[in-house]
Amino acid sequence: MRTEEWISAGTLDQLKSDGAKVIKGGIAVFAHEDGAAAVDNRCPHLGFPLHLGSLCDGILTCHWHHARFDICSGGTLDPWADDALAHDVKIVNGEVWVNAASRQSMSVERLKQRLREGLEQNIGIVIAKAVVGLIEVGVSEDEIVRIGILFGTSQSSGWGSGLTILTAMRNVLPKLDKQGRILALYHGLVHVARAGAGRSPRWLLGPLPSADASPKRLADWYRSCVEVRDSQGAEKVLLTAVAAGMSPVDIADMLLIAVTDHFYLDGGHTFDFHNKAFEALDALGPDAAEAILASLTPLMRNPSRSEEQHHWQSPVDLVAPLKQAFERLRHGDLSDLAADSGASFDEGAFVEKLLGDQPLATIQHISEALQGGVAPARLARLIALAAAERIARFHTQNDFGDWLAVLHTFTYAHAVHERLLRSKEPLLYRALFYGAIAIYHDRFLNVPRAPKPRKDEYREGMAEASTDDFLSLLDRRQQVEEAAGWVAAYLDSGRDHGPLLNALGHSLLREDAEFHSFQMYEAAVAEYDHWRSLKGTEALADQAADTMLIACARYLAAHAPTARELPHTARIAWRLHRGERLFESE
Repeated sequence: MRTEEWISAGTLDQLKSDGAKVIKGGIAVFAHEDGAAAVDNRCPHLGFPLHLGSLCDGILTCHWHHARFDICSGGTLDPWADDALAHDVKIVNGEVWVNAASRQSMSVERLKQRLREGLEQNIGIVIAKAVVGLIEVGVSEDEIVRIGILFGTSQSSGWGSGLTILTAMRNVLPKLDKQGRILALYHGLVHVARAGAGRSPRWLLGPLPSADASPKRLADWYRSCVEVRDSQGAEKVLLTAVAAGMSPVDIADMLLIAVTDHFYLDGGHTFDFHNKAFEALDALGPDAAEAILASLTPLMRNPSRSEEQHHWQSPVDLVAPLKQAFERLRHGDLSDLAADSGASFDEGAFVEKLLGDQPLATIQHISEALQGGVAPARLARLIALAAAERIARFHTQNDFGDWLAVLHTFTYAHAVHERLLRSKEPLLYRALFYGAIAIYHDRFLNVPRAPKPRKDEYREGMAEASTDDFLSLLDRRQQVEEAAGWVAAYLDSGRDHGPLLNALGHSLLREDAEFHSFQMYEAAVAEYDHWRSLKGTEALADQAADTMLIACARYLAAHAPTARELPHTARIAWRLHRGERLFESE
């Protein structure tokens, strides 16, 4: 209910003489035609004082970015600016009175619509203000994510980096404080908007007229379409499977079997993107299945196939041994491996073998482990650990661009781990071998190995140290070893790890981070959680969990600081929502 508190703005004659004035509550009052009009003095774009603007023919123009507003309604002519909050005005005996409460308020539905408009028009400040507003009125984070996912999957570009970032940030929200959660959602949504900018809408092809084909027949059709890069045929088959009521698990297996028919597609991105789409579907529910799953088929148009690349065939031919291993496994009974009967399996030795330079022995070792009853998900967890070790041991003498090589392997290995925790499909076990070979190909990036973290330099006082110290460290460029030492000392201090996970998140979210940094943080946190859940039951658990966070700190430190424009925009949106004055001259 609107208040009936009215504030005097002085006489109308004086207002006409002055043109405009600011009254209690930060309200700008203007002489307009034969009367007066009033709006919130903060420009809804970025908060500049509107009383310093100009009013002509009923249009108020802010002089900073030239946003224009109808002085009577507050409505903007510029979609990037948002509407100004207008106040009722009455004139009694020549005196101007202004209602202290604005005439309109932002409803939940209006905030959601502004978020959609911000995504459609790729306007970061509009997205930021919508996210802040929705969070502050109690809208669930998954409702906000849903808007972004459904927008992103409706674009012709299909599933890509923007949707992957948004899904990854949705996954890490429990690790972050309120400010971090707002930043995570904002970053994800901005990247979705950027990916869709200038793209045409995507129209689904629809299922086949009859859904009578068996799941096996549909899976065979899908693989055949992908084999010849027929993404349209693949989409038709996929939508037919959805219409036929195939379970999400069976559909995921159908898609990923086709992905793993060829080696390490697009440097691991294809498998990783599929995994993120399935995670988004888990979060949003089956009503989003068509939109999300159909967005994956463009990925299958022309992905690079690693078996066609020179370094998979020379100087060591890895293609033929892998195909032979797959053929041997095809004839074995691997259907009960999820139970994990490999109790005597030496995990530490397996990781060291993965980090070695004998790929043929590694292929044999994985085959024997599978045939010996070691659960594929367990092997996937260890492969992800070995991939994280590559990052933890990455020497800064390497070319800077090579950070991406070890990052790709790690995020791929993490995606494989996540899928094998959910699937018992033997054909997906091929993904384990691809990850192991990618780790082998990264071996020279650990020559020499980076030194162990210098935690002794930070151990003193670490029991009470603020995580702000860690963030301050990353205000300087290339503090890779220093960041690793600080995190290692924190982990050794016995303190709760929650504040550290939050600080690592903020070290990412306060930057204009690029795609791979988001991947790094999310994958490291997820793998950390997996290992922490094994604490006390696995010898490697503590060391492996620490490795994830040290690797994460090193990668993020290597890519900081940046201009930090995106988080600055988010802070402005938050301050505007809270009614703060952004300009002292006001």
